[in-house]
Formats: sequence, structure tokens, C-alpha cells
Amino acid sequence: MKSLGSKKNNLVWLAGKIISSQEAKISILSPTCQYGLNVFEVIRCYLDKKNDQLLAFRLRDHLLRLFRSAKIMRIKPKYTINEIQSIFIKTVAANKYKEDITVRIVLFINESGSWNSEYKGELLISPISRGRTHGFKTGISCCISSWERINDKCLPPRIKTGANYINGRMAQLEAINNKYDSALFLNNKGNLSEAPGSCIFIVKENKLITPPITASILESVTRDSIIKISQEELGISIVERDIDRTELYPCDEVFLCGTTMEIVPVISVDRIRIGNGKIGPITKTIRQKYFNVIKGKINKYKGWVTAF
Repeated sequence: MKSLGSKKNNLVWLAGKIISSQEAKISILSPTCQYGLNVFEVIRCYLDKKNDQLLAFRLRDHLLRLFRSAKIMRIKPKYTINEIQSIFIKTVAANKYKEDITVRIVLFINESGSWNSEYKGELLISPISRGRTHGFKTGISCCISSWERINDKCLPPRIKTGANYINGRMAQLEAINNKYDSALFLNNKGNLSEAPGSCIFIVKENKLITPPITASILESVTRDSIIKISQEELGISIVERDIDRTELYPCDEVFLCGTTMEIVPVISVDRIRIGNGKIGPITKTIRQKYFNVIKGKINKYKGWVTAF
């Protein structure tokens, strides 16, 4: 598998046409550049070698979330969901990838103006090659961050906007500087929220427990997929509730999930080993079933996969 960005001059959709990524430009004075005013989605596409095609996972659901984010941010898309889906497929096909990729879809502002104006959002679609993330096989170490997760009173976590990711940046840099792989946020109530760019599940007494959507988390498509797959395919009990920090240390398993992250086990928190310090059996089972779903191998979930 090639590393992130292995294709140096990929083709992107920008401002109504497909162009080289090296030609793509926006104004340095735009509200997107100056203030992080945008909304975006990242979609995984998996190579189906047998049928020589790519499989986009839950493309429609990502686009629906994109439009929900745009509505809250008062950004008016120039295209419909159907039009963006068609442009997405056209742009990815133009790149002729023969590997797993991620595709970033961004509604951004490329006109002069203030951060507090309402705008029509220009469209960027940019595919890049993407393999597995760090720790996929061996697991990662996490710490509880000293930074609090943003909440709906200040920067709504359910909006997938570039500006929100500064919160994650601060936590991630702190974690790396302290020799951890990543961080875990607590929310303003002191309960577990999420990690930078990913949601969290813990396993306790064979139940899968995850913070509710009111715990200052992004309403993750991957999280929703794991809940449905675990319940419907594996018969695992799901509990959505507040989780205290100290519940993490003695629990049986912990894993993070997200479009880019996929499913990555957490083997220690605050240098306290989780379980036996290896990927747990329930995490392993869920991950295997998840990959069968995203690769179109389970008929029940084929509606989640867009082949092209």
C-alpha cells in the first residue's frame, strides 16, 4: 500500500472543473484561508481488485452531513447533493487510482469578505492515496488531554469545519510532546468525549459502550456504522452513555474509530495498560466485520457502498 499522498500531482475538482492539484489556488485573503471558514467531509474508497473498481463507503451519508454542517455555518452550496456525488465520481475516475484512497470534499469561501457574512460555498474535491494509519496492527497509547473538548456553547462539535480542528491540534501536539500517540478529550462536564479526529468505544463485560452524541462529539458516520454492525451482525449490546475517566483504566478493551482512523485499538491510557496490552477479541471481531461491510461482502449493507 502506498503512503499518504504518493501521487504528487493528483487531479482535483475546483471551481467548476478538473485541474492539476499544482494549479489549484485560492485567495490568501479569503475567509477560508484567514479564518478556517469551511465545511468538509472525508470519504474512504477501497479498491476492489476482483472487479477492478473503487468502493466509496457511505458516500451519501457523508454528503448529507456536509449539507447539515453547511446549514449551521450559513454556507450555501452551489451544487445539489446529487451533483456533488456525480462530480465526486468523475474526479476520482479521472485520477485512475488502483489503490485505497481518501477523498476530501470541501465547501469553502474564496471571495473577499468578512468572517461574519453568509456566502455561497465553492467546491473542492481532492482524492489522495491512503493506506492504514499508525497503530492499526499494534495499537496506540493515549493520554487524557489537559485541553477540554469544544462544546455546543462555543464551537459546535457536530459541524465538520476546519476551525474546529485546532482543538484537536492542541491536544494531539500535547500528547506527542509527552511521548503518547494520541489524546482523549474530556468535555465540559468532565466526561469522556472523543479523540482528535475520531470517536471512542470501550468494552466492558462484553458490552460496547460509547459516549452519546450530546457528549461534545462529532456525529460520526463510522461510529454509526460500528453501532449498527455490532448490534445487527454480531449481537453485541450497545450502550450510549456518559463515561468517566476512571472507567477507562480497568475496562477490557478500548478502540478509536473514524473515516481515516478506521478502527485502531488503544493499548494504554495514561501509561496504564488496557486489558493485556494487545488488540482485544471484540475489537478484532468488529474490525473484521467492518472491513467485510466496507468492501461490499455483506449483502445487507451493500447500499452503503458506491461502486465505480
